Amino acid sequence: MPRITKNQGRQRVVYDGRMPFFQEPPRLGNQLVADALLNEYLDRKLSAEARRDAQEPLQEIGELTGGALYELQLRDRENVPKLTQWDAWGNRIDHIEVSPLWQLAARDAARLGIIAVAYEQRHGEQSRIDQFARAFLWNPSTDVYACPLAMTDGAARTLLDLKNQALIDRAVPRLTSRDPEQMWTSGQWMTERTGGSDVGLSETTAKRDGEQFLLYGTKWFTSATTAQMALTLARPEGNGPGGRGLALFYVELRDEQGRYNGLSVNRLKDKLGTKKVPTAELTLAGMRAVPVAGLSDGVRNISSMLNVTRTWNAVMSAAGMRRALALATDYAHRRTAFGALLIDKPLHRDTLAGLVAETEGAFLLAFRAVELLGKREARTASESDLHLLRVLTPIAKLTTGKQAVAVASEAMESCGGAGYVEDTGLPLLLRDAQVLPIWEGTTNVLSLDTLRALSAEQGAALKALEAELAHQLKDVRATELRTCTEAVMTSW
Repeated sequence: MPRITKNQGRQRVVYDGRMPFFQEPPRLGNQLVADALLNEYLDRKLSAEARRDAQEPLQEIGELTGGALYELQLRDRENVPKLTQWDAWGNRIDHIEVSPLWQLAARDAARLGIIAVAYEQRHGEQSRIDQFARAFLWNPSTDVYACPLAMTDGAARTLLDLKNQALIDRAVPRLTSRDPEQMWTSGQWMTERTGGSDVGLSETTAKRDGEQFLLYGTKWFTSATTAQMALTLARPEGNGPGGRGLALFYVELRDEQGRYNGLSVNRLKDKLGTKKVPTAELTLAGMRAVPVAGLSDGVRNISSMLNVTRTWNAVMSAAGMRRALALATDYAHRRTAFGALLIDKPLHRDTLAGLVAETEGAFLLAFRAVELLGKREARTASESDLHLLRVLTPIAKLTTGKQAVAVASEAMESCGGAGYVEDTGLPLLLRDAQVLPIWEGTTNVLSLDTLRALSAEQGAALKALEAELAHQLKDVRATELRTCTEAVMTSW
């Protein structure tokens, strides 16, 4: 209880215990209902039947992520994965316990079909739009559970594209299941002590053992290490150096008795952000593995995986920006400073308007890549669509990843000192955004990849990109945008 004291004739309020904090926190409601752009986009892009089929799960996800899941996320803030390497009797167990939120997210992601809907193909090329709309709403309240989902999606797509029927029969039904008891997630083990971007330097070796191979080496950075399977690169004995000498292998983490398959967990990584993601350093010491597509060209064979995971990265960047904007905007309607609400101050409104422009631009760029991926998988893509997909995917990943960091930082600043305090949940937005320009290819790696795509096949991707820009800009009528549109169209 406060007590009143007097100091030089003036009253002073002294509080016993902690000084109360008078600012009202930002709140979220149903995130589907609150997102006008997402609803308008789905109305335009989905058929009436697809829109009806998507509405119920999207409505549930929107309600969860603006309500119960968001509240659990705030309470679950300090729970991080824990590695127990030995049991009480000296047995090596390497057990990883994930946070309560992640345990719930794993079950609900399966139940809500966040992977399954893309592979059921009920609505052809529009299935990817439905899937990524669900993921867009889902990720911001689930502490980057999109990470294992992205790798799971990438693994399923890669196995299907490489046409290894035995592995398709074994893994794809599990990776794409809606049953939480049956669904698998997948890892993606590429990064080693030699670095991540130049995977051709991989030191992991593969030794033939009858019909299988045994893998030996260290994987320095493996995300979501609680998965049931993984796709990884290794160099079969006798193969030459570089990416062509690597092969893509399928591994399952445990045997039928539940024991690790030639695998030990050295440690969990202490990262700047994505702290709920159990990222581990692994030693492979005779891990049984099966080649996915021959014994060479492993780097080329992961291209399907990269197309999918880079698309996830772009959409999740836009999703993080949308969450940062939602919190900053709601806070502006609650916070009074200098005699008025922040939202009523022209300069602050201008700041928020800039965040809206960045967020909506990122959303539309990311979902354009989603549309093209859907067309490719439904086999409705033209040659121009395929060339555009090849070049737009790295561009979307690169651009949105950079935008996500800038928007998270600005949104955090717009909440003032409260934005810098951990238990408001706002610093999490910036920490988790910082990985988005790094995962699945850094800015310079993606820039070089884009240049390779633009110069290939007599510049077919360049022509496709030029046509796309002309199509997107032809209906721009606002005179204040004329300088921008002319700059784009004359920059070639």
